[in-house]
Amino acid sequence: MAEKPNEPGVVLTDEQKRQRRSRSIALALVLGGLVLLIYVVTVVKLGPGVLSRPL
Repeated sequence: MAEKPNEPGVVLTDEQKRQRRSRSIALALVLGGLVLLIYVVTVVKLGPGVLSRPL
């Protein structure tokens, strides 16, 4: 079913847009922190020598 072009759909208020942006930023920071944590744990478990091994 196609939407009619005259219907605007969901229109967010400025407050809702601000909250959505805040949640997106918080989620990005948590995701980045998780990636960093996994990287650090991997380096600690394998030892720093894994970074200087010959290819």
